[in-house]
Amino acid sequence: MAGASWAAGSAGASASANAGAGAATASSPASVQDSPTLRKIRDTGLIVLGFRVASAPFSYLDAKLRPQGYSIDLCQQVIAAVKKRLDMPELEVKLLPVTSATRMPLVGNGSVDLECGVTTNTSERQKTQAFSLTTFVAESRLLSKRESEVRTLEDLRGKAVASTIATTSIQFLHQANQAHKLDLRILVGLDDRDAFRLLQTDRAVAYAMDDVLLRMSLLTAPNPAEFVISEEAYSVEPYAIGLPRDDAVYKALVDGVIAGLYQRGEIQAIYKKWFLSPIPPRGINLQLAMSEAFKKVIAKPTDSPDPALYR
Repeated sequence: MAGASWAAGSAGASASANAGAGAATASSPASVQDSPTLRKIRDTGLIVLGFRVASAPFSYLDAKLRPQGYSIDLCQQVIAAVKKRLDMPELEVKLLPVTSATRMPLVGNGSVDLECGVTTNTSERQKTQAFSLTTFVAESRLLSKRESEVRTLEDLRGKAVASTIATTSIQFLHQANQAHKLDLRILVGLDDRDAFRLLQTDRAVAYAMDDVLLRMSLLTAPNPAEFVISEEAYSVEPYAIGLPRDDAVYKALVDGVIAGLYQRGEIQAIYKKWFLSPIPPRGINLQLAMSEAFKKVIAKPTDSPDPALYR
């Protein structure tokens, strides 16, 4: 899959492309020269899209091993805007699989132009990369077996808990363990499926992760009724598209596309497609109503990493 190409395109891309291209050119016709990322894309003839292999419904592979998902649909709109801005309708899209461990280094060193996955915008991460406007708001919770009666962080005291490598959930578990002296044994999965497997096989009593991803794990399990998601949420996770740092022109183009989707109401159809409808390959319907926090973002777009803004 590394180095594969893909013809990006989706319904409604034209209006979003116009919005994004307009944002990029608002300052001057020489805007492309002021953008290291757009210059690189123009000069190489390709844009590099980082995607996740198994982070449904945001970014995952279909039956033909092509990236699909909510984040991918948003990035298709961005790519259409880049093509229009550069007047390069045949611009090649290079697909690069990333993991939770590799995504930020690859954006930070310029190998990836758009990271289209499930990445939380945090102040710490902004030291190495930039982020688009917020594209989704999740909350981190615990997934456990119903029979275990593990529902809160306190219930984890002295027990093993799993999460995924290089995620905000792993960071939180270490911080909570130290602050509250929980004596946790923190197990690390290489990806979300690996972390969930630690719970399924009883090597961990809980799996800590963002609620939307926990819901997908639960619904794809052979026995969903065996698991329960905690009512207690321990953090707010504003997702965004990952971008190279120090490129205001490129970020303005991307943000213009996202803001346009919000302003024209097109985000509603995209949201319904991935969170309120059966999705491939197994026809699972998350039945996840849009949160009040995300509704606020749509009404007043922001790229803030501050969790308090989303409460």
